[in-house]
Amino acid sequence: MEHISIVLPARNEASSLKSLLPEIVSLCNRAEIIVVNDGSSDNTEDVARSLGIKVVNHPYSMGNGAAIKSGTRAATGKVILFMDADGQHDPRDIEKMVKKYNDGYDMVVGARNLKSHASFVRQIANRFFNRLASLMTGFKVEDLTSGFRIVNARKFRRFLYLLPNGFSYPTTSTMAFFRSGYSVGYIPIAGRKREGKSKIRLLHDGLRFIVIILKIGALFSPMRLFLPISFLLFMVGSLYYGYTYYTSGRFTNMSAVIILSSLTSFLIGIVSEQISSLHYRISDRDNES
Repeated sequence: MEHISIVLPARNEASSLKSLLPEIVSLCNRAEIIVVNDGSSDNTEDVARSLGIKVVNHPYSMGNGAAIKSGTRAATGKVILFMDADGQHDPRDIEKMVKKYNDGYDMVVGARNLKSHASFVRQIANRFFNRLASLMTGFKVEDLTSGFRIVNARKFRRFLYLLPNGFSYPTTSTMAFFRSGYSVGYIPIAGRKREGKSKIRLLHDGLRFIVIILKIGALFSPMRLFLPISFLLFMVGSLYYGYTYYTSGRFTNMSAVIILSSLTSFLIGIVSEQISSLHYRISDRDNES
């Protein structure tokens, strides 16, 4: 594991790191381990440094995604493994992640079973996000929000500018890899009991996840978003026209507005596809240079 960097974003995780880091070191003693201290108010930094772990400090809390970006920039390995610092990810699963990655994948995600989610509501929400992301990417997404993943460092860095600073980096990176034609694999994992409470707010961050899914989908495959909207508007406009013609014998302005909106959505999708093609071309050129 000498070419692997393990990045742990941490904010006030001193208590969990005391037991988690020695466990990781014992299993991955040749890997580079980086703790990104995201403006912690406890002794997270001291705990990591006392164990000889590399620490990247944020002067104040910038968010989980910002910590991932800082850790990625500091990592020297060709492969980067991300895991949470609260103890919910079992270091013994790292070997399985690496083995799966070595089968030729560009990203491998630890897909949590249903019992690993904190509540029934979170289970339902995660299923919804997975279904929506699968629809937008055209590939089956087994766990969109899992922070336990291993990636090709060079390819992951291509999408750093897309990653939000909050808790949505798994969502963005998964969809970006899928839509860019990179291979994504999954292994089943069982989450352990975390230290403390989750920092994710279900309603606030849930809405953010939906926006990000639509945003990334629109960036990488616009017609998957705009074509269904256009079709739906066209059907509504046509049905409304049929209804008003049958009941009043005339074509109403509202029918015209809805059908024109359908055409506008379709044309926006076409223009967005062209912009998306330019994005691919620029990204590939930058990657080659």
